[in-house]
Amino acid sequence: MQRCDWCGDDPLYMSYHDNEWGVPLRDEHLMFEFLMLEGAQAGLSWITILRKRDGYRALFDNFDVHKVASYSDADLDKKLQDARIIRNKLKVYGARKNALATLKLYEQGTTLLDYLWGFVDGKPLQNSWRGMSDIPAYTPLSEKISKDMKKRGFTFVGPTIIYAHMQATGMVNDHIVSCPGHQECAALG
Repeated sequence: MQRCDWCGDDPLYMSYHDNEWGVPLRDEHLMFEFLMLEGAQAGLSWITILRKRDGYRALFDNFDVHKVASYSDADLDKKLQDARIIRNKLKVYGARKNALATLKLYEQGTTLLDYLWGFVDGKPLQNSWRGMSDIPAYTPLSEKISKDMKKRGFTFVGPTIIYAHMQATGMVNDHIVSCPGHQECAALG
């Protein structure tokens, strides 16, 4: 199997690549989880976040958006002491901010899932990259989504983070064409 080069030979990375990355995600709860994890990843490698994913789930009430939105400053400060997550104050406090922004979407009659998928008309964008060097770090669309999300009160949603989120959640199929994941994800679109 010729996977996308980025996952290397780490078993956790290979499993993530083979079973999650690029698969069109249609689950509200997981969409919020991925948004939170992408924000935590900013400036770090994704494998670092994958290794801490269970810690994030434990400390952030399995990413229950209502619970995360209700955390006090004291709750967040306590989480900052736990080595199971990235202990960056802006990122940890950003989780609450993003939960609150997500709840505002609910108040407006939509979900995070529908809001994000709306930018691609509900259908994954299909790319045909030959090599990893062809894949952009961000696109005009991720810039547009980033700008709109920032206006809505989200944080850690720059164009690069949003493009990584789009890739992870299958809003865009960025498996290289020689990777079996490319055809598998295209068929799920």
